[in-house]
Amino acid sequence: MRDGWYRTGDIARIDSDGFVSITDRLSRFSKIGGEMVPHGAVEEELQRGLGMSAQVLAIASVPDEKRGEKLVVLHTPEAGGEEKIRAVLAQSTLPNLWKPGEFVALEKLPLLGSGKLDLRALKQLAAAALPATP
Repeated sequence: MRDGWYRTGDIARIDSDGFVSITDRLSRFSKIGGEMVPHGAVEEELQRGLGMSAQVLAIASVPDEKRGEKLVVLHTPEAGGEEKIRAVLAQSTLPNLWKPGEFVALEKLPLLGSGKLDLRALKQLAAAALPATP
């Protein structure tokens, strides 16, 4: 509890009837150059651009000395490869700050027993695949 609120790490909205809808997780954001960048929005744009309904990629972040963090696309073979993802990014309306510049190919995305993305494993895979920025 903090200031009368239960802090869960969830991001939610409250509609006019008072219903709470969880829309994202705070851990699914990166702070890049002082701006909060939502991983889910970047994933949705890429999935849509690739014409894929099944999740074939995920966004994670790694530390970046200049901007705080940088985004990484972890993708499966079904995504069509880095060049195809870059082409989708080039055509997207995402702000340039939100466009990932790093790519890691995986055989499959790591999942928890519940079937949800294993966010911790994604971050570890991204960090292991990319050298630390000087």
